[in-house]
Amino acid sequence: MAVKCLFRTRVHFQQPRFFRFYSPNSSALLLEDETPNFNAPVPKTPMKLSRLVVKVFKSLNWGVAREVRFKGLVQTHGFYHSINSFRMIIHTYSLAGMSLEVFILLRDIVGYYKEENLDAFELFSVLLDSPHHVKRSGFVFDMLMKVFASNSMLEHAYYVFVSARDVGIQPNIMSCNFLLKCLVEANRVDGVRCFFEDLKNFGPKMNIHTYTIMMNFYCRDVGCSADIRRASEILGKIYRSGETPTVVTYSTYIKGLCKVGSIEAALKLICDLHRKNQPLNSHCFNAVIYGFCQRGAVDEASIVLEEMKNCVILPDVYSYSILVDAFCKNGDDKRAIDLMTDMKLYGIKPSIVSYTSLIRGLCKNRPMQSLMNIFHEIGASGCKYDQIMYETLVDGFCRKGDMHSAINVMEEMSGNNFAPSAFSYCSLIRGFYKLRQFSNALKIYGIMQKRGFWPDTITCNHILSIYCREREFNEALALSEKFQEHGVNLNPYSYNEFIHMLCREHFPEKALQLLPLMLKKNVLPGVVNYSTLITGFVKHSNSKKAVMLFTRMTKVGITFNVKTYTFLMDQCIRNCKRRLAYYLFEEMKERGVYPDQKAYNTLIIAFCNAEEMIMAQALYYEMLREGCSPDVITYTSLSNAYWKLNMIDQAHKLYDEMRATLLS
Repeated sequence: MAVKCLFRTRVHFQQPRFFRFYSPNSSALLLEDETPNFNAPVPKTPMKLSRLVVKVFKSLNWGVAREVRFKGLVQTHGFYHSINSFRMIIHTYSLAGMSLEVFILLRDIVGYYKEENLDAFELFSVLLDSPHHVKRSGFVFDMLMKVFASNSMLEHAYYVFVSARDVGIQPNIMSCNFLLKCLVEANRVDGVRCFFEDLKNFGPKMNIHTYTIMMNFYCRDVGCSADIRRASEILGKIYRSGETPTVVTYSTYIKGLCKVGSIEAALKLICDLHRKNQPLNSHCFNAVIYGFCQRGAVDEASIVLEEMKNCVILPDVYSYSILVDAFCKNGDDKRAIDLMTDMKLYGIKPSIVSYTSLIRGLCKNRPMQSLMNIFHEIGASGCKYDQIMYETLVDGFCRKGDMHSAINVMEEMSGNNFAPSAFSYCSLIRGFYKLRQFSNALKIYGIMQKRGFWPDTITCNHILSIYCREREFNEALALSEKFQEHGVNLNPYSYNEFIHMLCREHFPEKALQLLPLMLKKNVLPGVVNYSTLITGFVKHSNSKKAVMLFTRMTKVGITFNVKTYTFLMDQCIRNCKRRLAYYLFEEMKERGVYPDQKAYNTLIIAFCNAEEMIMAQALYYEMLREGCSPDVITYTSLSNAYWKLNMIDQAHKLYDEMRATLLS
C-alpha cells in the first residue's frame, strides 16, 4: 500500500504531466494492506518448470534458459507459473550481473504482453523481487526501462522510473539517459522537459551524456532564439556541474548556433575552444562552412576551410562537398574543380554527392560532351553512379535541348536497375516543350501517367499550355481539376494559360470570369493574371475595362513592378493607346515605382513616332533630372524625329549632348 500511496501522492500534488499514469488491476495487491509474499511457497508446478529454474540457478547456463520462450511456457504451463519462473530466472541473472541476458528475457515478456494486448504497466509489481528486498530489483528495473523505451513504450518506461524511485530504488543514470534519448528521438517535447526536470530535482545525478542529449534536443530542429537560449543554458549547467563538455556537446551546440544564423558566434566559439586546447572535430567546422554557404558567403566559407587545416583538423569529404556545391551554384566552376583536386591531394576520395554537385554546376556552363567525359572518369575511378547522378545528366541534356542524349542516359540508367523517377520525366517534358515538340512532350506525359507519376507544378503548366495552344480549352480545364485531385498545387501561371488563350481568341470577358474560379481553388490571382487580362482588354479596344481592372487591382494592394508597368505601357502603345500608356506611367511614379531606362524609352519612342515632340522632350529632361541616364536608343529616337520634322538645330544640339554624355 505504501508504494502506491507514494505514487498517488506524487501525481496529485505535482503539476499535470505529459505522461498518463495507470493503476493496473494486476498490481492491485500493492494497494492492499496484505503485501504479496513472493517468498511463500508457490502452487505445485510441473517438474519441467521446476527443473528449468533450478538448472539456471545452479549453472547460469544461457542455453538452458532459452530452451523455450515465454510464450511457449505460457501455452504449456499457464501464465501464473510462467511469469513466476521467468521472474526467478531474471533475478538470478541480475544478481550475477548478466545484463544482456536480463534484457533479452524481459524483452521476451514485454513482447508477449504486446502481442496479447495485456496491461504491461503491471510488470513493475510482477517483477518486484520482494517488498522487503527492493534494492535487489534495481538492476531489473533499469533493464525493464530500457526494454520499454526500445519498444517505443515510453509511458511504460517512465512509469517504471517513477515507481522504482517511490519504493526506494534509485534508477541508474545510464538507463535514464537511454529513456531521455528515446523521448528526444520520438519528439515527445513535453515528455523530454518533464523527465529532465525530474532528473534535476530528484536524481539520479546527471552526467555529461544527459546534458548532451538535452543539447541535441534543443539544437537539432532549432527554429527560434528561445531554443538556442535553452541550449546555452544547458552549456552553462554543464560548466556549473563540474562535468567536462565532450566534442559531441560542442559540435551539437555549434550546429544549433549556425541554424539560427549566429554563424559568427559559432566561429568565435571554435576559436576560443582551439585557444584553450578544447576538443574540436570536423563537424564543428562543417556547420560553420555550411552556414556561410547558405548565406551566400562562399569566400568566408573557404577561409574557414583553411582555418580548419591550420587547427590540424583534417577536412572530410563533407567539408569539401559543401563548398563544391556552393561554388557550382554560384557558377564558379574553376574553384569547384580546384577543390576536387585538393581533395585528392589530401587523400580524400570524393563521394557521389560531390561529383553530382560538380556535374550539376558544370551542366550550366560547359558543353555536355565534356561532362560525359567527366561522367565516365567518375565511373573509372570506382565511384558507383546513383540515380541522382543519372537524373542530373538527363536534366542537363534537356536544358541544353539535346533530347537524344537525354533519352540515351535515361536508358542507360534503366539498364543499371535505376527506375526513372518523376523528376526525369518532368525534365524530358520541359525539354520537349522548350523545343516546341509538343507531341513528344505529351507522349512522355502519357508514359509518366502509366508509371503512376504526376508532374510538378511547372511541368503541369507546360502541359496545360500545350492543350491551350491547341485550343482544347475544356480538356485543359478538366486536366487542371485532375492535377489538383492528385495533389499538384496549381499557381497563377497555371490559370494564366487559360486567360491568355481566351484573350487571344477575343474572349477577355470570359477570361475575367476565371478569377472567381481561381479563388474557389485557393489560388490567389497574381500580377501575371491581371497583366494578361489588361493586355487582352487593351488589344480588343476596351480601354475603359482595362483601366477599371487596373484600378481595382491597385486598390486591393496588388503592385506592379517596373517591368510589368513597362510591358503594359508597350501593349497600350502597340494598340494606339498612348494616353493610357502615359496614365500607367504616372500611376507607376505615384505608387513609388521608379521608371528605368526602358520605361522612359518606351514612351519617348511612342511620342516621337507620333511626332509629339513636346511630350518626348519633357520625358527626356525628366529622365535627366531623375538621374536615369539616356542611352543610344533614347538619343537616336529623338534625333531621328527632329530630322524628320526638319528641326535641324534641335537635332544637332541633341547630337552634341549625346557625344558629351556617352563619351565622358
